[in-house]
Amino acid sequence: MGSGDWGPVLIAVLFFVVLTPGLLCQVPGNDRRVAEFHSMRTSYLAIFVHTVIFFGFCAIFMVAVGVHLSSG
Repeated sequence: MGSGDWGPVLIAVLFFVVLTPGLLCQVPGNDRRVAEFHSMRTSYLAIFVHTVIFFGFCAIFMVAVGVHLSSG
C-alpha cells in the first residue's frame, strides 16, 4: 500500500472544530456585537462568515503553504 498525505485532512478537521460558530467565538455576534466568545448560539450570518473563513484558511494552508503529513 502507498503512503497517504494526511496533511489536508488534519488541517480541515482542525479548522472545522476551531471555527464552529459559537464554540470558541462567533463573528458576527448576536445583539449587534462584533464578536462573542463561547456563546453556544449561532445565526445564518455567522455560519456564512465562518464558512468563508474556513475556506480561506484551508486554501492558504493546503495550497500556498503546502502542509504535508505522510504516513507509512
